[in-house]
Amino acid sequence: MNINRIFFPILVLLSGCSKPSDKIIVATAANVQYVMKELKTEFEKETGKKVEIVVSSSGKLTAQIREGAPFDVFVSADTKYPEEIFKKGGSDEKPKIYAYGTLALWSLSIPENELDLKILSTEKVKKIAVPNPKMAPYGEAAEQALKKENLLEPLKSKIVYGESIAQAAQYITTGSVEAGFTALSVIFAPEMKGKGHYKILDSTSYKPIAQAALLLRHSGNSPKKETSQKFYDFLFSDKAKAIFKKYGYK
Repeated sequence: MNINRIFFPILVLLSGCSKPSDKIIVATAANVQYVMKELKTEFEKETGKKVEIVVSSSGKLTAQIREGAPFDVFVSADTKYPEEIFKKGGSDEKPKIYAYGTLALWSLSIPENELDLKILSTEKVKKIAVPNPKMAPYGEAAEQALKKENLLEPLKSKIVYGESIAQAAQYITTGSVEAGFTALSVIFAPEMKGKGHYKILDSTSYKPIAQAALLLRHSGNSPKKETSQKFYDFLFSDKAKAIFKKYGYK
């Protein structure tokens, strides 16, 4: 008798009965990625549930969600993209604001006491990093701040656009540009500690950067539905608020 012939079909049957994974995927705007690492650690510690983080610009993540990407929660850098997804039936709940972002000017070489928008017009600055305003809300805020000082048009030839806030930060930290705009949360990340100098921009120079999260739609029998709801609720908990505050969010 061939034992393998008896047991092989049984093993196949058992493997087919394995419990579906309840690991969730959180689509995360690039400015939130460092905060999200801490939130993921705390959530996994509290619940024993696993979280995977996918990072990109809010615009790119929205395009991926439209195309059917298997995300469970969307943590955006604005309210516009989550509202768009909700209105098109991507969620059963309206998006909620979890924090307000802070825009900063950042440079490796320019001292803090010299770092302001006016210095961008001088010979000290040849290139300026700005996240793509069509995809990244912080890029839109940066352009609003420059427009208010009548600097956007004069500085057009110096601006280098990064496709996300992460790429703009890379331009700054590698010295590819002399200065650039980013979220304060990026500067406060442990990986960026001690890199260069920054100046927080006047919050009245740009529209408030309200950042919203959206619980994406799940089928009634999805094994990820309950974990997704728990993580979404966790984003608005006191513990999460304390972590956001640590990274410069309001």
